Amino acid sequence: MILVVTGTDTGIGKTVFAAGLAGALGAHYWKPIQAGVDPEGDKETVAALSGLPAGRILPEAYRLATPASPHLAARIGGVDIRLDRLALPRVDGPLVVEGAGGVLVPVTETLLMADLFAHWGQPVILCARTGLGTINHSLLSIEALRARNVPIAGIAFIGDPHEENERIIPHIAGVRSLGRLPMLDPLDPASLAQAFAAQIALSDTFNR
Repeated sequence: MILVVTGTDTGIGKTVFAAGLAGALGAHYWKPIQAGVDPEGDKETVAALSGLPAGRILPEAYRLATPASPHLAARIGGVDIRLDRLALPRVDGPLVVEGAGGVLVPVTETLLMADLFAHWGQPVILCARTGLGTINHSLLSIEALRARNVPIAGIAFIGDPHEENERIIPHIAGVRSLGRLPMLDPLDPASLAQAFAAQIALSDTFNR
């Protein structure tokens, strides 16, 4: 089983969600393109929060220094991002893959993140904020995924509770809500695992 974690925007907490998901599934984790590594990249965050053994945190295909869209970070770093290097790795058991930024972030001059998801053909979990602006961003992201026939496993909200936003987006979009992951303080492996188990509904399909 492969699940791709993406978001409606950057900085919304999808790395924390991916860490919780990978830990709950006992999966391998892969961030194919890391743009920005100061002070660390997302795989280091997942390694610290997921409780997974080190061998299940896979190295990136591209590790770019500049915190920017992958196409720009690659240009600044003098790197040519090639689709053949972004093939999904083969692992024993589940694999959680984390995208970079939002759904329509450019990977190259001609390839968007959603195009890469379509190329992979694996189900996507969309992470979304709960607060103001999330309805528009979420519905646009879902439309972009559907326009490319990307299967959507569900939407996961991150942040403080907002009953109406959490209700209306799945209702309008016709996608399943997986629940809401609250902001955690402290944020550590134990608190994340506990919150994930209590708040996020992983179906039998996800637990195969």
